[in-house]
Amino acid sequence: MSPNREGFDLAIDLPERSSRQLRQDLHRQLRSAIVGGRLQPGLRLPSTRDLAATLGVSRNTVVAAYDLLLSEGYVSAGGRGGTIVADFLSRPLRRERAREASGRDARLSPAWRAPTSLIAIGTTRRRYDFSIGIPDWKSFPFEVWRRLSARALRAVSTSGASYDEPEGRPKLREAIAGHISFARAIACTPQDIVVTAGAQQAFDLLARILVTPGRTVVAIEEPGYPSLRNVLAAAGARIAPVPVDGDGLKVDRLPSDARVICVTPSHQFPLGVRLSLPRRTALMDFARTRGAVIIEDDYDGEFRYAGRPLDALQTLDRSQCVFYVGTFSKSMFPALRLGFVIAPPWAKHALLAAKQLSDWHAPTVAQDILSAFIAEGHLARHVRKMRKVYSERREILLTALARFCGEHLRVVGIGAGLHLATYLTRRAPVAGLIHKAREAGIWLDDWQKFAAGHHRTEGLVFGYGAIGSHQIGDAVRQLARLMN
Repeated sequence: MSPNREGFDLAIDLPERSSRQLRQDLHRQLRSAIVGGRLQPGLRLPSTRDLAATLGVSRNTVVAAYDLLLSEGYVSAGGRGGTIVADFLSRPLRRERAREASGRDARLSPAWRAPTSLIAIGTTRRRYDFSIGIPDWKSFPFEVWRRLSARALRAVSTSGASYDEPEGRPKLREAIAGHISFARAIACTPQDIVVTAGAQQAFDLLARILVTPGRTVVAIEEPGYPSLRNVLAAAGARIAPVPVDGDGLKVDRLPSDARVICVTPSHQFPLGVRLSLPRRTALMDFARTRGAVIIEDDYDGEFRYAGRPLDALQTLDRSQCVFYVGTFSKSMFPALRLGFVIAPPWAKHALLAAKQLSDWHAPTVAQDILSAFIAEGHLARHVRKMRKVYSERREILLTALARFCGEHLRVVGIGAGLHLATYLTRRAPVAGLIHKAREAGIWLDDWQKFAAGHHRTEGLVFGYGAIGSHQIGDAVRQLARLMN
């Protein structure tokens, strides 16, 4: 049958009109579609008159089939709303289906039977939101973005919207090269840059071209960024967690057979320390002498509030071993989903091939909007503005923690980024504290969730991108009550 005005599109194959099986066959096929999930609960079925006209049968035949479905509980009579598919599945059957959908099926690749990289976005009440990694998107100049968006759409409508280059639009790559030269003192050309759908796709592409399943040893920071760890594990890497202290990654603990090393040297995730200059030198020497490569994740390096920043590893690279990953999720807003990789020349062809296989290229219109946003100076102005905002929130948070939680928490890390980490000064049931805090509307995380294993030291991580300055003191005060 063909779609009708109700948006109902279901293939129904009925015998000749003279057959006595019309009602039975129509009932059977509708019931099968409901049980199989093709007709979802809450869907309004076509009126008996419309369905009869579409199928070329009498209205009485359709009425009889609907009445039988109604008597069996597969549909409900909705009055003027018509006939509605019922939510007939029992709870035990729902639980069984949930178990079947859990992903633990032998037909799946072993790496994907129990994936750990899925991020649950909950609707829990967040009166005080210390979520990590979330910028203050409400302060973003969306009016400017809308104006640039209209301009980009007009240009696409006149120039044509065809497939594009996998490395990204030339104007955007040129804008990114200029921006990171100014903001991060990184010298590169537009030809060195590959535009990606955020940092996460960059990690996925690098895993594809650098990891030989079952053989490549990848060193990661412990604790570190779970989504990076998971994408490498899914690619078949042999993961080697390496501890972090006040000077960053412990380079002397790197396994000798590590061929990929993942670091956040400017602002370690989540502890907030930076990789010291001696360790940067040692890390570069390790990579050069052992033929390893380094993935440098500079996720929030534009936000520094004190001290002189150290050069990026990519700037120090003389042996073409560093892949620099940047993103606009923290400096702008996460929904943008645009990032980039600066790749060594020897890897550029493979990276472009992987990008083209993945999604061909990033969205053209979004690239054009972003290139104009950067080129016209809007990004630099927004970063300057937000650097002041975040610096103020950080100071308020530090003051509140010292005043209300000084005997419980010790702050670690440098003055940078959108979060700070704390160690617990005494043993405490952190999981229980997190649960009580969330019940009170205070959303924050234990940094253990970012570790591959279990550590004796525990602490809390406070993001200050999503919480207003006026809320911080009250939130920390309430948290202190829960800790006493």
